[in-house]
Amino acid sequence: MKMLVGVDGSESSQRAVAWCAAHAAALDANVIAVHAIEVPIHAVLPDAYAPPVYAEVDREHIRDVVRDKWCSELNAAHVPFDTKVMAGYPADVIIETARLDQADIVVVGRRGLGGFKRLLLGSTSNQLSHHLDRTLVIVP
Repeated sequence: MKMLVGVDGSESSQRAVAWCAAHAAALDANVIAVHAIEVPIHAVLPDAYAPPVYAEVDREHIRDVVRDKWCSELNAAHVPFDTKVMAGYPADVIIETARLDQADIVVVGRRGLGGFKRLLLGSTSNQLSHHLDRTLVIVP
């Protein structure tokens, strides 16, 4: 079984990782931890500045943080996992990664690091509950 967990360093995200650490062995699951590097909303407006470009060294650093810090509970529980850092909006990244990697279950926290943007786009967990085509666990 494949379990995908969305991570962003928030407390809610940490609870989702903890949920995976607690349940992965019973489900005989490998975990894929996914972090989305968001493109600023104003970067898609006409005449706006270009969105930031992340060099591979930046992605490697973020991947290290995801693996070593945000997924430390998976390490401690000896749960096999991979990390992915993708550009895009979190819900879109999670949906696409779940499809491409054929994840059986997706786990996310109820609230992430979003703020004002949530009012415009809706929360990641809310978007996933409407658009994801596989089992979704939203950890409070």
